[in-house]
Amino acid sequence: MFIGELSRRTGVSTRSLRYYEQQGLLRPQRRASGYREFGESDVAVVRRVRILLAAGLNTDLIREVLPCMAEEGAALAPTCEEMAQDLKDERERLGTSIEQLQAAHALLSSIIHAGEAITAGVGRNG
Repeated sequence: MFIGELSRRTGVSTRSLRYYEQQGLLRPQRRASGYREFGESDVAVVRRVRILLAAGLNTDLIREVLPCMAEEGAALAPTCEEMAQDLKDERERLGTSIEQLQAAHALLSSIIHAGEAITAGVGRNG
């Protein structure tokens, strides 16, 4: 199938599919004409890539873990023990980022609240 058909079947834009290829996540065959030709297995690869992107992994890590991913129903499961540790490390990194974002959110909320209090006081006194 050509890139347009893969896009239609996966719901992923052709631009994204070209990016996945550039990142080494997809490896289509090339015809003599230069057209990309994808196989049926590429539909599953794109689905796995989308799940891993949604889980917060970057394309470098996805490229490493993708060969060791198997579909277990609607979820993915690592089949290589060393990849499971990479995923745990990434989960820890994401947890730290979430904590930092929550702290920034709380600080920004307090700044906004203080500003609203000042603005409300100026409106009453002005």
